[in-house]
Amino acid sequence: MGRPEWQNSKGVVRVDGRMGIGSEGGSREGMAVDVETRDCIAIADADLDEMAAMGAAFGIGQFSKAKESWVLCTRARIDGKLHGVMFATLERIGGTPCVLVGLLSVKRTGKRDSVLKGLMAEAFHRALMAFPDEDVVVGTRFVAADGFDAFKQLTSIIPRPGHRAVGEERAWGKRLAKRFGVDAGYDDQTFTVKNNGQGAFLDYQSLKPEKIAPDVAALFGSVKADKGGALIAYGWTMAEDLLKIGKR
Repeated sequence: MGRPEWQNSKGVVRVDGRMGIGSEGGSREGMAVDVETRDCIAIADADLDEMAAMGAAFGIGQFSKAKESWVLCTRARIDGKLHGVMFATLERIGGTPCVLVGLLSVKRTGKRDSVLKGLMAEAFHRALMAFPDEDVVVGTRFVAADGFDAFKQLTSIIPRPGHRAVGEERAWGKRLAKRFGVDAGYDDQTFTVKNNGQGAFLDYQSLKPEKIAPDVAALFGSVKADKGGALIAYGWTMAEDLLKIGKR
């Protein structure tokens, strides 16, 4: 796969309680999440050590494997300190534009909501630049309902409460399972991977777990997290919506 020239960038994502994610630059008053994206080949061993030191779900081995498996590495900092990292790839599956989030991890601090928003804002921005005027699929793996916060700005999320997935929707689950390399243990009825599904996933713990909707939590009823199980989920951002959420 080629390395588009837009892959390396650095920006400041403004976050506040009222508007959520704002624009690049501007005043540094209050809290700002500094987001930088690099090609994975530019990530050094010292960078991997720093990621592992965040103390979340992944160790140095998983970060090292992610570096080899994905194309882009996005890091989120607050006051110079690493608070989150995302390994992802922008590609087409069967001609459809996709943002594949292979591994995303957010440090367990009181600022984690802002960090998750900053990382996802960067993913949407990358998608807008790579696939202008196109609808885009965003897919990843989860081990708990907390991570669904990352999909707040997406539509037609699969799986979702009260919706029975049809053939093409299940087919997308299979495609993603194959792309993530976990298709051997994948169940296309429940969108779950029975085991060996946690080599990488979206690692995020909500600040307000009591507000997670029970029907969303129920989607994880068949996920055996203690045995390496995971849920594969995806959503769409329509071209007109991507113009808004991907704007910097």
